[in-house]
Amino acid sequence: MRRRAVPAALAASALLFTAGCSSDDGGSSGGASASPGRSAARGSSSPAAEETPPAKGTVEVVRTVAEGLDSPWGVVQLPEGGLLVASRDEGTITLVDEDSGDLTGLGEVPGVSAAGEGGLLGLALSPDYASDRMVYAYFTSASDNRIVRMIYDPKRSPGDQLGAPDTLFKGIPKGMIHNGGRIAFGPDGMLYAGTGESGDRGLSQDKGSLGGKILRLTPEGEPAPGNPFPDSPVYSYGHRNVQGLAWDAKQRLFAAEFGQNTWDELNAIEPGANYGWPQAEGESDDTRYENPIAQWHTDEASPSGIAYAEGSVWMAGLRGQRLWRIPLTGTEASADPQSFLDEKYGRLRTVVAAGGDRLWVTTSNTDGRGAPKEGDDRILELKVS
Repeated sequence: MRRRAVPAALAASALLFTAGCSSDDGGSSGGASASPGRSAARGSSSPAAEETPPAKGTVEVVRTVAEGLDSPWGVVQLPEGGLLVASRDEGTITLVDEDSGDLTGLGEVPGVSAAGEGGLLGLALSPDYASDRMVYAYFTSASDNRIVRMIYDPKRSPGDQLGAPDTLFKGIPKGMIHNGGRIAFGPDGMLYAGTGESGDRGLSQDKGSLGGKILRLTPEGEPAPGNPFPDSPVYSYGHRNVQGLAWDAKQRLFAAEFGQNTWDELNAIEPGANYGWPQAEGESDDTRYENPIAQWHTDEASPSGIAYAEGSVWMAGLRGQRLWRIPLTGTEASADPQSFLDEKYGRLRTVVAAGGDRLWVTTSNTDGRGAPKEGDDRILELKVS
């Protein structure tokens, strides 16, 4: 369903879901005339009052949590303290002490084949982590992209704390570009995965393909109950390369998507909806496709990770080398997106909600496309509003 514009102070009362993606650095900036980072008009069928965050926010860099990381990609916080960080290119997982910044190598994940934009990508913790100690990972193998899970046992000696990976889901198309890779458990206890079309555009519109999709799976890797297409893991389609997934306080899903040459996107994901690629990039008048909540020129964003905090989605920009704040009322952008950290830390890859008004943000300067400085790559702790 294509939603029409409503005033920014109004919001959707229906429970909706959201997503988006582009190649790691997008293409050259397109010639569209819209202003940078402008919001796309988007409405709801049943508006209701919902608290609106301030139009302008703030960001304070509290500290550098850790330095010396190699091509960090997925990041998860352990309930007992510490962060697990995946190295895309090395195929390893590192434990970061969030207080001291000390790094402890936990070992290499077997089967990872790193090349181009592929490698060890997203991480997620089992909803039952306290009892099963399961860590989920999305990675590129020699033949495909796949999702595995492994036991993390901190009582073992360093380097031997990860169990052998158990493959839960495989067959996601791989390529030198557009491998997707973000995974996250939703409020419903199901596992969501953002995939890319691996450079084969036609896969995005093919509901029989796993490429260019958001997938919804059970923790065991089966198509989740209630998915929009019978016996299929596909939750939404028409995506180019989804690397950002986050839910707001009312369990609505949002996703970031890389554009090609013109528009990067932040989308609100609805089950079964078509987000247009390759027929549409950014806003479209074609009612078959969902329009983004907000869009950016590719040289200002190239978005990877996102997180929700303080009433806004916070989006990391790779080529754009900045952090974007998109304040929300329901599934609408309530004000124009606002950028922070512009070119101060280089490429930004992952954003993790750290509780309350805090975020963790990783840089991505050692991935072969950045200009590493002393200390790169690093994790920053931010205070936001």
